[in-house]
Amino acid sequence: MRTNFDFTPYRRSTVGFDRLFNLLEAGAREDDGYPPFDILKVDEDSFRITLAVAGFRPEDIELVAQQNLLTVTGKRADDDGKGEYLHRGIAARAFERRFQLADFVEAGNATFENGLLSVDLKRVVPEAMKPRRIEIGGSQPAATRLGEAKEKVSEAA
Repeated sequence: MRTNFDFTPYRRSTVGFDRLFNLLEAGAREDDGYPPFDILKVDEDSFRITLAVAGFRPEDIELVAQQNLLTVTGKRADDDGKGEYLHRGIAARAFERRFQLADFVEAGNATFENGLLSVDLKRVVPEAMKPRRIEIGGSQPAATRLGEAKEKVSEAA
């Protein structure tokens, strides 16, 4: 049994944390678990979400990636009236599944095979955000010191 946590007191006393509280509240909401899915970490910066969408065709499914959100929506076309079902165990109801993505995670290739929809995700950190090595300098530029060092070595030889 899940209990909902009230973030109202924290919202009143913080500034700029709305997105965090929205994520926490969205995670606490009841979920019907349909369609079932797996999330696989392929390597340090690559992930794959796989949804079991038996009974759907690729044209019945829509993928939309927008800022920090991947939405998968499925709506089956109406049956063409062929036959009368005695039992219908394959779920055919429409669904919408949302995945919150971390900053700099982008949706890439999507494949549909054997009733499984797979979406590749990749963390792409901009160059400006990557750590960079900073050279330590003294009172003179490093290039000048290197040039002087080479001259002293050639004079000594």
